[in-house]
Amino acid sequence: MAWMIMMTVIWIVLVGAVVWAVIQLTQDREGKRRDQAPVEAPEEILARRFASGEIDEAVYDSARERLEARRSRC
Repeated sequence: MAWMIMMTVIWIVLVGAVVWAVIQLTQDREGKRRDQAPVEAPEEILARRFASGEIDEAVYDSARERLEARRSRC
């Protein structure tokens, strides 16, 4: 009976160690997943879209002003 309990505990520890190892291998030191792309700030996205020609100057200026207003409220 004691042998069965000990084997159960060993298996639980083994499975826990494997799960822990997988989590450690898929995350970097800050706890972020390694497969995630860095998050761009809204201003960076807006500037990139303007530079690539997706939006014109009027839309860029309007959106930039709204972003600045929203940041000042927070």
